[in-house]
Amino acid sequence: MASPAQESTLVGLCDGEIDPRRHRCSFLTNKVGGLPDWPPHVCPPPPRCARCGAPLTHVVQVYCPLGGSPYHRNLHLFACPRAACSGRADGWKVLRSQSLEEAPSRPDPAQEAPRPATDWCDSADDWGVEEEEEGWGAGGGVEEAAAPQTHEDPLDLEVSRLQDLCLAPPPRPEAPPSQPEAPVLRAYFVCVVEESDLCGEEDADLRRAQRLLREYEKREGGVTTAGDAQDGGEEKYEKTRARHGDAVFSGFMKRISLCPQQVLRYCRGGQPLCVSSPPGAAPPPCPSCGGGRTFELQLMPALVALLRWTDGGGGEAEPEFGTVLVYTCQSSCWAGSVLEEFCSVQNDPDQQLFN
Repeated sequence: MASPAQESTLVGLCDGEIDPRRHRCSFLTNKVGGLPDWPPHVCPPPPRCARCGAPLTHVVQVYCPLGGSPYHRNLHLFACPRAACSGRADGWKVLRSQSLEEAPSRPDPAQEAPRPATDWCDSADDWGVEEEEEGWGAGGGVEEAAAPQTHEDPLDLEVSRLQDLCLAPPPRPEAPPSQPEAPVLRAYFVCVVEESDLCGEEDADLRRAQRLLREYEKREGGVTTAGDAQDGGEEKYEKTRARHGDAVFSGFMKRISLCPQQVLRYCRGGQPLCVSSPPGAAPPPCPSCGGGRTFELQLMPALVALLRWTDGGGGEAEPEFGTVLVYTCQSSCWAGSVLEEFCSVQNDPDQQLFN
């Protein structure tokens, strides 16, 4: 999910569940749930809830390099698995990681090509067998004195000696993989499309009519409806409040009605789509460079329906929210370690509409 050169909104959609037996993910994968895939040479400690100290569950991984930057760039969002924390900003954490694109390695010209399998027995010098045989003693050694007088093939005798050699210590049995501390959510791929591509050209007139209606409602300060003709056929208009009494939520619903199943929205440097009153204060500055932060992405209500624990999960309740707004360092500074960014959580005033 590369950052667009201009202010255009990218929309993330669920693109099927990830089967670990068939699919292999990396830091280049956009996904929901599962375990985080960190870039090379990046391995931060598991994050913990700032409110209760519990290990956080991985919710979303987004690959979002910036245009003209030599860095790979990822955002990982985590949430507390405890019900009392999932709807609070201090129960969430956003980590940004970056890594330089590595140039493809070139083979060392001084390194010889590996010998074909048919040449392994042509010369025992490559395996150190000649020196070993001299140590045993030629003509009257212990091995020759104890050897029975048989008509074995000399090649078979040489193979039996090679079987006694130990070129490397036996491999240690691999330890079973450690279990994650936090419960794990079921993993899904996320595909990315431009919001403008969600409608065809045939819907252009409809979009224009909706835009004119929104402008009219904004100018008039409410929603106008035509009443019955009364008092000599004169039309009667009345102003009604938006559904749920919340004009912001009504605008939110209208905007996502084009694609209600979207699970995230990405528009670095754009404006967030708020489900309730926008945050009054600006996000705090970047703790690393002191610069300002800018809006980058948000999680959408449709994502809540996908957040389900894997078998034997153990979390109290899956995370619930209206939208999670993510703000990141405007200059995307990088000092070689994972940086925590800022997020704001808005609760959904009517969650059942998205189920």
